[in-house]
Amino acid sequence: MPARLAASFSVSKNDMKSFIRDFHSEMARGLAGRSSSLKMIPTYVDRPTGKEKGTFLALDLGGTNFRILMLKLDGRGGAKVIKAEKFVLDKKVITGPGKAFFDFIASCIGSFLGSNTGGHLDMGFTFSFAVEQTGVASGTLSHWTKGFSAAGVLGKDVVMLLYEAMLRKGIRNVSIKALANDTVGTLVSRAYADPACDMGVILGTGTNACYSEYLSNVPKWRGTDTPGGRMIINTEWGNFNKVKRTYYDKAVDRISDNRGQQIMEKMVSGMYLGEIVRLVCGALISDNRLFGGRRTPVFFEAQGFRSEYVSRIERDRTRDLSDVGSMLKELGVTGSTVPDRILVLEVCRLVSLRASRISAAAIAAVITRMDGALSRRHTVAMDGSVYEKHPNFAGHIRTALNELFGIKARRIKISLTKDGSGKGAAIIASVAASSNI
Repeated sequence: MPARLAASFSVSKNDMKSFIRDFHSEMARGLAGRSSSLKMIPTYVDRPTGKEKGTFLALDLGGTNFRILMLKLDGRGGAKVIKAEKFVLDKKVITGPGKAFFDFIASCIGSFLGSNTGGHLDMGFTFSFAVEQTGVASGTLSHWTKGFSAAGVLGKDVVMLLYEAMLRKGIRNVSIKALANDTVGTLVSRAYADPACDMGVILGTGTNACYSEYLSNVPKWRGTDTPGGRMIINTEWGNFNKVKRTYYDKAVDRISDNRGQQIMEKMVSGMYLGEIVRLVCGALISDNRLFGGRRTPVFFEAQGFRSEYVSRIERDRTRDLSDVGSMLKELGVTGSTVPDRILVLEVCRLVSLRASRISAAAIAAVITRMDGALSRRHTVAMDGSVYEKHPNFAGHIRTALNELFGIKARRIKISLTKDGSGKGAAIIASVAASSNI
């Protein structure tokens, strides 16, 4: 491993401390409504008390597979899924007219409800796209992501579009009480049973985080107060740009479809980790340091090397890295030597370790924004494939937090909260239904 390459991806303890200072500054600017890479969007909803009770619907829309759930909250922190169904949006729907897009979703709601059209139901709507929230149950789409391009939706209130579609389908017994993204849903889902949960994080294909903030610390807020004086803030931290980038990060940004945006996301999320590894390995091949200089398409075509390969490579515990060799052969790389495999493994470790330490610094920044002295317990609700499936990511985050906070790091608990966005949407609906925001 070339020393200069290793040094360029290194994130020291001092680097993390500098990151935290810059992150705090951007948070403050965003909360004040000033120019910032962190949008710090008020979500119009607070954490649940755990006493919310009743039956609620949840629509969890974050990709081509979406879910509808019916949950029963027992008022004691327990949430039981009464019914859940998964639906698939095909390419024609997600790239066609917006009216047809929402009509399809409404028809799925109708199918889910079946004959249950009499009793009134409140629903939470998790919509995991770029939305400028304008109320607890309203928000306008600023841009599509994830291959979606339904026409006529940009700049429109997505809740109103869904309401109109439900009316066209004859669904009149459902009220959309809350709009949220998946990060907020994840926080709320965990917080319903764990009062110490005050932060939600997604580390998957993309990345984002939200946390609980005192409204007195949000100068740009012009609405009414919440009963507890707090509100969940959606940081949109994937766009944080005060972070040291390598040549390879800049190359990833140049060939992306959102150049100059989502800078931190392009360094830590599953959409980009494999691409960084691909570019580094491609450079090593071009310098005759890897595979004897033999070029293979997987390392020279955009998106040729997927992030799941990084996890698979780092799981290999064989002496000669035979699993890595087998995978490389599947990808068209024949005749790899043990030194070749070691170097590929080292590149993967370098990229994923940096990603985990940046993620840890971001978590630390948000926690210390809430509690600078770490004087109380904090639970971080975590979801996402990178955190869950990469063999070392969670451990590296814990190690970095220990470096930053020593024994006090024990006060930060990270809890994997799988599929929390769906349950969270229903719980948010219950919170919003009893709120005056």
